Amino acid sequence: MFLEIIMQKEQAMENTSRRQVKINAILDSARTVFCRKGFIGVTMKDIIDECGISRGGIYLYFSSVDDVYIAVMNRRLTRKFDNIRAAVKANIDFDELFKRYFEEHKQRLMHIESSLLRSMYEYFFTHKSGDDHKFQQSQMQKVKETISEILMLGVRQGKLKEGNIDSLAEHFMFEIEGLSVLALFGGLTEECMQRQFAVMESMLDRR
Repeated sequence: MFLEIIMQKEQAMENTSRRQVKINAILDSARTVFCRKGFIGVTMKDIIDECGISRGGIYLYFSSVDDVYIAVMNRRLTRKFDNIRAAVKANIDFDELFKRYFEEHKQRLMHIESSLLRSMYEYFFTHKSGDDHKFQQSQMQKVKETISEILMLGVRQGKLKEGNIDSLAEHFMFEIEGLSVLALFGGLTEECMQRQFAVMESMLDRR
C-alpha cells in the first residue's frame, strides 16, 4: 500500500512536469508572436502555427489570446523578479546589480522589435475592465518590488541610506515607464536614455 502511494505521487509529479513543459513551449512561441505582431490582431491560430501544437492541445491549457498573454507577462516578470532575488541572496555588489538591471532595460528599449513593449501597451489600451486594471497594477507593483529589492541590497551593504527607498523605487518605475512610451513612439535615443539613467543614479541617497 505504501509503495503504491509513492508510485502514485511520482506519477503525479511526472504528469505535472510534462504539463509545465507543454505550457512553457506554448508561452515561448506566444512570446515570439507577440513580439513580432504586438497584441492587436494576434489570434490563437497565430500561436498554434508558431508552436506547432494542435488546436485541441492549446485549448487544453488556454481559452483565449488574452489568457495566453497574461500568462506570458506574468511569467516574464516572475522570472525577472526571481533572478533579482537570487542575485540579492548571493549578495552581489549593489552597484553592479543596479547597473545590470538598468542596462537590461536599455537593451529592451533600444530593441523594442524583440520585446513585449508594443504588445503590452496595446493590451492595456484595449482592456479597461476592473480585472484588467488589477492586472496592470500587479505588473507595475512587481516592477516596483524588483527595484526595491535592489535598493534594499544597497542599504544592507552600507552603500545607501534607508529613508526613501519606497518612494525612490516608485520614481524609478515611473521613469522607466516614461522612457518606454518614448521608445514606443520612436523618440528615444541612446544618449537620452544614458542621461536619464545617470540622473536616476545621482538620486541614490548614498552613505
